[in-house]
Amino acid sequence: MKPPGPAERLLSLDVFRGATLASMVLVNDPGSWEHVYAQLDHAAWNGWTFTDTVFPFFVWIAGVALTISFAQRVERGESRRTLFLHVLRRALLIFAVGLFLNGFPYFHLSRIRYLGVLQRIAMCYLISASLFLAVKVRGLIVAIITLLTTYWLLMILVPVPGCGAGHLDKDCNFARYVDGLVLSGHMWSQTKVWDPEGLVSTLPAIATMLFGILTGYLLRIERTPVQKTARLLAIGGVLIIAGQVMNIWLPINKNLWTSSYSVFMAGLASVVFAIFYWIVDVKKHQRWARFFAIYGLNALAVFISTGMIGRLLGIIKVDNRTLATWIYQTIFAPLASPINSSLLYAIANVLFFFLIVYAMYRRRWFLRV
Repeated sequence: MKPPGPAERLLSLDVFRGATLASMVLVNDPGSWEHVYAQLDHAAWNGWTFTDTVFPFFVWIAGVALTISFAQRVERGESRRTLFLHVLRRALLIFAVGLFLNGFPYFHLSRIRYLGVLQRIAMCYLISASLFLAVKVRGLIVAIITLLTTYWLLMILVPVPGCGAGHLDKDCNFARYVDGLVLSGHMWSQTKVWDPEGLVSTLPAIATMLFGILTGYLLRIERTPVQKTARLLAIGGVLIIAGQVMNIWLPINKNLWTSSYSVFMAGLASVVFAIFYWIVDVKKHQRWARFFAIYGLNALAVFISTGMIGRLLGIIKVDNRTLATWIYQTIFAPLASPINSSLLYAIANVLFFFLIVYAMYRRRWFLRV
């Protein structure tokens, strides 16, 4: 593959990122968790739903954007040492923001959750960006294969005390065992004994971002838009099939971020992005995409605002109900059936947070780290 060449900013990057963020708000904020459409909730364990595409899509597109941004900075003469220091600083800040949101508003340090969505993104970013600066395309491919194979072997071959090797159950697997050793007392509050963003499962998540980095290389080579779109679709199709084949031996599982899940979601992201790229950047049908593009320009602001406001809505009480429950039951529940009123509440959240980022967009405020 040729070295990356110059490329103009792709609006489809912002649109894809924004659509992913809007989807995150939609699936994270239903009016009632007891009344949710199946595709707007995570798979119970193995398998996947629409909801299970959100996190890997964001990790993947971060890799795409990283390639384009860093390649342009190298072309402007910035040293790799300068870029690595930028990577380290940014990763630490993202990790710190994640810790802040986990503790907000009480900050009980004795039981604060150490890991989470932003922390995983920070770790993936630090390692993936460092690899991007250190090796070429072949090295990145080797890294992906090594990460996915190592994780697979750890999960299948390493014996876990009390249940042996090769178990991938919720209550018994190698990733859960390591989380228990290292993160005890500081894990996801809904489980307390394992973490969906745990340490071991970060390995294949890094591979997901590396798949995105390789896609960034593809977008910068000297090919026609038609050729690029065809390659995105072809590569995506191959990865989807590969993920399904791997699923036979290592189930697609978001909580474990299995190797099959990493490959399958990278393929699905490539196909979806190819569609966005063709419509938005090649055919220039862009008016419909402005909503998502504005969302995508302030990703960190969306993470922070949804995290803080969502937490406050679950703490503030009105008539012995949380404010979130009071708003849902008072305004939305009378409008439709329980499952549809719950969906309406989620859609209202999507629009509410759009107003926040739109106001920031109008003032040219972009939250960066």
